Formats: sequence, C-alpha cells, structure tokens
Amino acid sequence: MFGLINGMTLYYKIMDSKLDRQDRQQLEQWIGGGPKTFTLLYSIQKNGCSSTEFHKICDNQGPTVTVLFNTSKSVFGGYTSISWRSCGNYASDDKAFLFQLHYNGNRQCQKLLVTKATHAICDTVNRGPTFGGGHDLCTFNNSIQKISSTNTFLLDGYCKVGNSFSNLGLTIDQFMNNNLNVFDLQVYKVTDGKDSYLDLEVQWRKSPALTNALFEELKEQIENYKPVPSLSLSQVRVLLLGPVGAGKSSFFNTINSIFRGRISHQGCSGSSDHSLTNVYRQYQVRSGTTGEPLSFRLCDTRGLEEGQGVDVLEVNYLLEGHVPDFYQFNPSASITPDVLGFNKSPALKDKIHCVAFVIDGSTIDFIAKPILEKFKSMQTRMNQRGIPQTIILTKVDKLSKVVIANISDVFRSEEVKEAVEKVSQMFGVPRGNVLPVKNYENEVRLDDQISALALLALQQILGFADDFLYNYLDKLECENVQKLNIKE
Repeated sequence: MFGLINGMTLYYKIMDSKLDRQDRQQLEQWIGGGPKTFTLLYSIQKNGCSSTEFHKICDNQGPTVTVLFNTSKSVFGGYTSISWRSCGNYASDDKAFLFQLHYNGNRQCQKLLVTKATHAICDTVNRGPTFGGGHDLCTFNNSIQKISSTNTFLLDGYCKVGNSFSNLGLTIDQFMNNNLNVFDLQVYKVTDGKDSYLDLEVQWRKSPALTNALFEELKEQIENYKPVPSLSLSQVRVLLLGPVGAGKSSFFNTINSIFRGRISHQGCSGSSDHSLTNVYRQYQVRSGTTGEPLSFRLCDTRGLEEGQGVDVLEVNYLLEGHVPDFYQFNPSASITPDVLGFNKSPALKDKIHCVAFVIDGSTIDFIAKPILEKFKSMQTRMNQRGIPQTIILTKVDKLSKVVIANISDVFRSEEVKEAVEKVSQMFGVPRGNVLPVKNYENEVRLDDQISALALLALQQILGFADDFLYNYLDKLECENVQKLNIKE
C-alpha cells in the first residue's frame, strides 16, 4: 500500500534523506567564513535523475553542496565554491572538498581536502555532479530511471577517492560502502547568512512546553471533562479511521496507558500487511484513581486497505451508531441491518461525534491513490452529517532526528511542519486540525513529554466533539421554535 520498501528502509529514507541541523552545522564549519544558508535546488526524487535537468537548475548558482543518501544508510558528497557552468572541462577550485557525514547509519564526519585544485570538478553537460580527475566521485551519466519497487536510483557513476582529493586512508567501502544505490541525490545552494533551519527557538505552532506540569494539568482536565451538559450525554464518541499500520489502535493504547499509569496494550496493535483489528471496539478509558469510565470512547475499526478493509457503507453505519460494540467484521461481506446486535434506532449517544483520521507521518508520500479516494468518499458523508474531522499525525519522531532526540522539539521541527502542511492540503482540513503525536511503541515506561503531546491532541479532539454537540443543540432549539411557530 505504501510501496514495496520494507519498514526499516522506509524509516531511514523518510528520516534521513535531508540535511539535518547537525549536518548543516558541520558543513558550515568545514566551509568556513561564518554562518551559511543551505537552500535545496535539485533533488533526483523531485526533479528526476537527469544531467540535463541538474545543469538547467544548478548552473550559475554559485557555491553548492552535493549530498547522496545511499541504501547502506551512509551520507556523503562534495562541496564546490564555484558555479557549475556546463563548460565541458575541468574547473579549478582550491576550496572544494569531499565529505562523509554518516556511515552505516552512524554519524561519522570526514572532510577530504582537494589536492589537485585544477581538477576539482568535472563540469560536463552529460554528467551529474562530478568531483576530481579520475574521477574521485562521479555521480551519474545522462539520465537514470527510478526503481519503482524500491523508490531508489541505481546510479551508474563510481567513486575513486585519492585522485584529486585526499582519502584519509579510507577505502571506497569505508567512505560510501561502494554503493551508489541511493534514495536521493540533492544539491544545495550555499549562501552567507544564518540558516533559518538551524533556528529552533521559534515554534511553528504556539504550544506550551511539554513538561510534567502540563501533563498533569491536561490529565486532570480530561478526567474532569463532561460533554455539553444540556444534552444529558455521558460520553462522546470518536471514530478512529486510517490505513493499516498507521497507529489507530496504538493511539488508543497510548491514551489508555496514560490513565492506567503504565504501558497498556489492550488494543490489538503491531505490524502486518493486513489490518490486525477485525473487531469493532468502542473502547472506554478509565480513571486511574476511581476506575470510572471517562466521558469519551475511542472507537476503533479495521484499517483502510486497497480492495478490502473497512468500506464506505460500513463507515455510514458506524457514523450513524448502528454497529454494536464487539462486532466481528467479515472480510468477504459488508455489514447489513440483519446482523446480530445491529442498532436500528440509534440515539445521539450511539452516534459518532468526531472522526480522527490516523495517518503515519513517515509514509505520507506513499499513500496509495485508492486509499486516498476512500478517504475522500468518507469525508463527503461526514460533511453531510456535520461531523468534525481531525488528523492524528503519528510517528512524528521518524520525520526528524531533532524530534527523535527530544520529542519536545516537535513544534520546532521543519520536517514535522512540512508534514502537517502536506496532510492538511491532502485531506482538505485546516492545519490546526492536524495533531502530531508519538504513540508508545518500544517504551516500557511512561514519558511525560510523549503523554503530554498525546493529551494535547485528545483535548483538541474532545473540543471538536463538543462543537458537533453544540451544533446539534442549536438545530434542536431551532426545530422547537419552528414547531411553536406552527402551533401559533
């Protein structure tokens, strides 16, 4: 559904195929001359792997950094202080260097100085970025097609460090694994001035610090939450919808763990080609102090899949409150009004009051078109009913090394911001309705920052459910006034 790259490889590709904060700082130090800004000009993933396209975009741009991200989890490349110009010959640059930033997934920083400046770059129109005579690093010739099954490019270049650049005693294997099967090749323009990417002081979304105090405050507020009082409703219902593996059940487990005071796996979660959830559950979350159910239910259903999984008709029944708790889905047949426990006359308390689409933030670009079309069709039915929609953006730690190191930087991460904006446009919801979270996955103990982030999302969701109820109340009052007018 998200392409044929396995989970671990895809994790690396999404998280690492971009210069992170430390990479930029290291390059800035090597280049020298004060603060530098790195602006992405060219990416073979975005622009195609073509020497013509490379030169069209990157010629006459001044100093540039070329970076390759290979399937061995190594990051390496070259810097030139002069413009690419398609001059058809070698160009001299005594400030050029090759570099290594990561090797086999581990940070390993090496700067390989130019030793023959007259052959620093080979600037010919039929080649991608090429460094050194010999060549020390030749990336590709003419054009290379993407391998669709792996979303990678097997470049036809080669590496022979030690010709026009020092090799520091490194072999080709030690420098770049002798591997030019790459997730991406990127060229960045280098200019003087502070890189806004490096500025983590400004949040892209104003949010309180993810502290223990915030966690305790949110937990108390949610424990005391009650739906719109005048409707005499004991609980609101939130429907979780999303592709297989996005983290629907894990989100419930995360919320449940917070109020249990320990890591809980009550909901069936994990990794599989098909949905692990085969039973519709209207999960209750209980107070850790009193044991009483809180005033909301998180309703979990089977995942969206191509050709199977929850379908539009089933979602209609779910939204209207017809489907009973513990209903066993039949993969070969949709639910009908004849099934045992089918609620033929659902009340307001049985219906869905808010829908949360759960989307894996690390696989946004790989959502299959049929899945997206299912989402859109379901959204139409939700809009017809006035049901608010929000997006829970999971696995945000896989988007950024900054966030994986410190979840509290989630609202400062440029990668998370970009993911939020992309999902907002994709699903047609306001950016404020896209809520980043990191579910409990490999943790064995609770973490205040992870918990606070999840509760921030839940608090927003409960507010959206209240919006639905207030609209329902307004409609009810309007209908009552109309009835009185008719009687008069």
